[in-house]
Amino acid sequence: MQRRSAIRFMLTKLAIPMAFWFTLTTPSFGSDQWTAPTAEELAMTSIAQVPGAPAVYLYREEVTADQYHSVETFVRIKILSDGGKGYADVELPLGGEANVRFDNIAGRTIHRDGTVIPFTGKPFEKVVEKIQGYKLKVKVFSLPSIEVGSIVEYRYRAVYDEAFYLSPDWFIQSDLFTLKAHYAWEPTEQVLVDDESGGRMAGIIAWAPLLPEGATVHPPAKLVGRRFTLDVQNIPPLPKEEMMPPIESISYRVQFYHTPFKSEDDYWKFIGEDWSKARDKFIGPDQALRAAVAGTVSATDSDEQKLRKIYATVMALENTDLTRQRSTREDRMQGYRETTAVDDILARRRGNGDQLTELFVAMARAAGLKAYLAGVSNRNERVFLRMYLSLHQLDDYIAIVEVGGKEVYFDPGQRYCTFGHLAWFHTVSGGLRQTAKGTATFETPAESYRDSRIDRIADLQLDDSGAAQGTVTLSYTGAPAMRWRQDAIRGDRISLNEGLRTNLEKMLPGGMEIQVTQIDNLTDPDQPLVVRYHVAGAVGSATAKRLLLPADIFESRTTPLFPDAKREVQIDMHYPRATQDAVRFSFPRTLTVESAPNPEKQVLGQTALFTTSAKLAPGSVTLHHNVTEGATIYAVSDYADVREFYQKLGAKDQETVVLTRADRGAKPTGVGN
Repeated sequence: MQRRSAIRFMLTKLAIPMAFWFTLTTPSFGSDQWTAPTAEELAMTSIAQVPGAPAVYLYREEVTADQYHSVETFVRIKILSDGGKGYADVELPLGGEANVRFDNIAGRTIHRDGTVIPFTGKPFEKVVEKIQGYKLKVKVFSLPSIEVGSIVEYRYRAVYDEAFYLSPDWFIQSDLFTLKAHYAWEPTEQVLVDDESGGRMAGIIAWAPLLPEGATVHPPAKLVGRRFTLDVQNIPPLPKEEMMPPIESISYRVQFYHTPFKSEDDYWKFIGEDWSKARDKFIGPDQALRAAVAGTVSATDSDEQKLRKIYATVMALENTDLTRQRSTREDRMQGYRETTAVDDILARRRGNGDQLTELFVAMARAAGLKAYLAGVSNRNERVFLRMYLSLHQLDDYIAIVEVGGKEVYFDPGQRYCTFGHLAWFHTVSGGLRQTAKGTATFETPAESYRDSRIDRIADLQLDDSGAAQGTVTLSYTGAPAMRWRQDAIRGDRISLNEGLRTNLEKMLPGGMEIQVTQIDNLTDPDQPLVVRYHVAGAVGSATAKRLLLPADIFESRTTPLFPDAKREVQIDMHYPRATQDAVRFSFPRTLTVESAPNPEKQVLGQTALFTTSAKLAPGSVTLHHNVTEGATIYAVSDYADVREFYQKLGAKDQETVVLTRADRGAKPTGVGN
């Protein structure tokens, strides 16, 4: 998304202090003197709340002082096992928008007997990541002489540019249990101008809290200085559970910001109108675009026909989110000016996902349709929170168009997304949209299980030893098809084939040889993406008289979902889907079917269903395994029922077909004849 100036990151400073703000007190940071550990801390060998934890935060402190453009951090960690020794290696990210740098780094290690080993080394910088030419630098230091049972503690100060005021984000949860933590913020006395709202004075400090019961932000008390504080204790680590929502968005935290608005409604109304005007200025459409649309659609087309033609036109353009962005210099060399309107996107025949979505909205409007732009959170990355007053929650643009009196959602910024649908990570999400009367926050609809489907078919010929060879066909529609099609753009045919081969390899019994033989409809989102394979190898286990075959070779290596009896956070299934498996084993007359799984049907309320069946015929057995998952999100209160359903499904996945070998020289009998 094309970002706007954001109040949390950059505010212009004026020299006039606001009269109703209190005088800033002298900063009070953590003491420069170390605190002696208690006997209990030295003797600690585990943390009862998290059995087996590698380490625990004994204490964390973070104090932000706007007057000094700094954040001071102090950390004390108890190492409980070898797995916790890595917490003595500290990485601090450098640079960024506010040009953050670090100083006053100090630390020490305390052994169980009380011996103190001070940190005497020198922090150094290194590159830890490189993405599309971007180097991420960190400052690194390691505490000395780490043993199981050691306490490591360190402090540092982060200093940022004086042109910035960074309202703090207090992220309370981490990957370790926290016994105690203290947070403080001493805001500036300067009047701040909110660039996002067009230069209005941001005289109100607000915050969005997600805190455990009993924890409260304490704002400044009258006449005693401007200092916000928060003290917490016994904070559990971030949950690590299967199929979680983006937990970083809903973990315990407090996010502060300066704002000129007194309520959520005021913010979203004003910012929404400003955002909408700016986007409409970019979208237009102008006469050149109208002329292009006139050459694309016909006056006799229905609204849906017009949209399908426009959608196909936009989808045919290069999506630089999947290829690469061009530099300003490259554009100039090709004779292109700065991008100021959707006409420039059409002229270049390329754009990022947001720009292509804006072009689609412009073309729909030029065709006489009511079309609206919307910004949404990417549900794979974050959860939209209306109480958090920031446009930075909006990751991507989608389009909403009235068709036949109903609003239909489109995702032209996601290459190969099916017409009239959204990419899964834009469904059941929130954001800000244009409406006929202005703007409003909103939620996107869920998809149906019919919209995303995987069909898996195996036709295998067994020999007497249990080795098999034959064909496997996988067919994808909806979300899984879009994933593979976008992978093809990001890479090449060789990398796509390898990805598809590896994907099947993870399903089938180990050791099978797999070769991709054909890919159909790779670039046609209106058709299923079909991948054909040739496979060969052992598919089961053999004894002297029997062969044991998996009832569903596509699930032979999976483990049941949700093994834990309890659940802390809701379940995010990503998107509804249907999976249908058909596996046929053909075998010689020397083998007969001794047993096959009984048919079964299980339901999970109105949201999920699985059925299995087996069909026996002379010389073959065909097994069907169908799963329909209709929910996107399950609440924690639903967990027991969800777990029971998937445990039964997992048990069914592991059932076997038993084939019996006929005695040599004896005439074979039974179903296999």
